[in-house]
Amino acid sequence: MKLLLLATVVSFALIASSVQAQETKAMPKSKSMLTREDIRMVAPALDQYTQDRLLGDIWKRPGLTPRDRSIVTLAALIARNQTVEMPYHFDLALDNGVKPREISEIITHLAFYTGWANAMSAVAVAKDVFTARKIGSDELPPASVKLLPLDEAAEAQRATRVGEQFGAHFPGIVQNTTDILFRDLWLRPDLAPRDRSLVTVGALIATGQVAQMPYHLNRAMDNGLTQAEASETIAHLAFYVGWPNTFSALPVAKDVFEKRPK
Repeated sequence: MKLLLLATVVSFALIASSVQAQETKAMPKSKSMLTREDIRMVAPALDQYTQDRLLGDIWKRPGLTPRDRSIVTLAALIARNQTVEMPYHFDLALDNGVKPREISEIITHLAFYTGWANAMSAVAVAKDVFTARKIGSDELPPASVKLLPLDEAAEAQRATRVGEQFGAHFPGIVQNTTDILFRDLWLRPDLAPRDRSLVTVGALIATGQVAQMPYHLNRAMDNGLTQAEASETIAHLAFYVGWPNTFSALPVAKDVFEKRPK
């Protein structure tokens, strides 16, 4: 009886092992960065545009530093949850001088502006890049930090305007916007206010959310982004978020430029 029971257990184990092996074999490989040969096998013209126009021209234009281009590209990829190119661009960002603590803050910031799930997808990719480059927790910002000074007058003006528009009907989101975003997240010190604005503007354009662009583009320029840099940011993003999204942003940006003091 014991021998029969043992044989039955072994039989079931073998069957389970066989099924598991078949399922593993049938599972698709995890997404990874495409090689040039991969691209040429499907779209040789796309490979040529990538090499000649994108990498050979856009990334070398003088209007934005390579570091800024990496920041805005990461913002676009995270905002659109486009994980295939993230490993390459996380590595490139680090090579271009974006610090690990800044990448950490970019991901955290975009959780609020493009959704928690997008940020978690970026964490999964960045974790492998950080591990490969031996980036430890000592190079990342702590959860609790001493916040930057708050511009009380500007924040009071923003809070009053939003409160008057929406406070009566949507008190929860209005309160969280004040307490979590502008009195906490935006004051975290490991991403400079200019760079935080650049990330936000990039994400808004990437997701077609141009309604909030006037406020955030003005804030970006108040934080030190020049008009020339803002213009070049939009030109750069055309390749990563598509011409329609960037053209939707053009009239909004033009209006901001024309209304700002000369």
